Amino acid sequence: FCHHYRLWRGRQRRSMRQVHGAGEKVFIDYCGPTVPVVDPSTGEMRQAQVFVAVLGASSYTFAEATRSQRLPDWIASHQRMLTFFGGVPALLVPDNLKAAVTKADRYTPTINETYAELAAHYQTAVLPARPYKPKDKAKAEAAVLLVERWILARLRHQTFFSLAELNAAIAALLPALNQRPFQGRTESRQSLFDALDRPA
Repeated sequence: FCHHYRLWRGRQRRSMRQVHGAGEKVFIDYCGPTVPVVDPSTGEMRQAQVFVAVLGASSYTFAEATRSQRLPDWIASHQRMLTFFGGVPALLVPDNLKAAVTKADRYTPTINETYAELAAHYQTAVLPARPYKPKDKAKAEAAVLLVERWILARLRHQTFFSLAELNAAIAALLPALNQRPFQGRTESRQSLFDALDRPA
C-alpha cells in the first residue's frame, strides 16, 4: 500500500487556490507578441510592446502599447494604469523584468530604484513574482492570454502609423473585454470591479 501511495503522491500536482482581496493586488506583465507600428515618413516598422495589468479580485484588465519595456515606458504605463483603475492597490506584482527588478531573488529581490520611488509616491508596495514560478502571477498570465486573443487578434490585420493610433484601437476594445461575462457565470470583470475593487 505504501509503495502505491508514494507513486500516486508523486504524480499529484500540488497547488493552492489564491484568493485576492478587493484592491489588494495588481498583476503586471507584457504580452509575448508585439504589434508593428509603421513610421509614415520612412516606412520603418517598429514593434510595440503590449503592457497588461489585471486586478486580483475582479480580474479587471488594462492594456496599452508602449515603445519598449524599458524603465521610462514601464513607469509611464504604471501611471496610466493607476489612472485607468481610478485608485492604487496595496501591492504591485510585476514579473522580473529589468525595469522592475534589478536583482531577481526568490526571497529578497532588489527592486529598481525608480520603480521603488514610484511605489513610495503612490504609497504602495512592490512584490515581484518569484523567478520561474508562473503560478505566482497566474492572473497576469491569464490576462495576457485574454488580451492576445480578444484584442491583439482583432487588430492583427490593421496597420498602425503611430503608438497613439494603436492605443486608441486597444482602448476601444477594452470595455468589451471587461464587460464580457466570465465563462459559465453572469458576472463580468466590469461588474466585479464595480462591486469589489472600485469601493476598496
